[in-house]
Amino acid sequence: MTTTLRAAVTLSRTRPFCDVGRPVPGRVPIWWRVVGPEEYVEAVLELVERIPPGRAMSYGAVADALAERSGRTSPRLVGSILARHGGGVPWHRVVTSSGRLPPGHEHQARARLLAEGTPLRGDGVDLRAAGWSPESGCDRRHKCE
Repeated sequence: MTTTLRAAVTLSRTRPFCDVGRPVPGRVPIWWRVVGPEEYVEAVLELVERIPPGRAMSYGAVADALAERSGRTSPRLVGSILARHGGGVPWHRVVTSSGRLPPGHEHQARARLLAEGTPLRGDGVDLRAAGWSPESGCDRRHKCE
């Protein structure tokens, strides 16, 4: 179920970023789509499925890529979703911002990443070489350069 809420952006840095409800004089009204929890879980899993073999994203990059359409920006939430629901997607391609492998699954993730030819550095992924973004235009259907 999708709901659209009207939010007013405040002009002061001391007040909350937005107030849901009726527009208030002196504030600029905006509209944004609110994605339910189940829809956000599906969006995270769909994005992780798109990461091509040999490439990786950080938990924060996944959250940032979905932030505009979901309103959520938590890397920890992405990690929690992958821990609970990520068994059917290439979870090993999502790492910390420093490239550290998923906690508790380092050995299995490392073996899978090596088999895919993902550039590694030390104990983690070299995100400068292996980093992937949905805006890059390549995914499992389109070959990366």
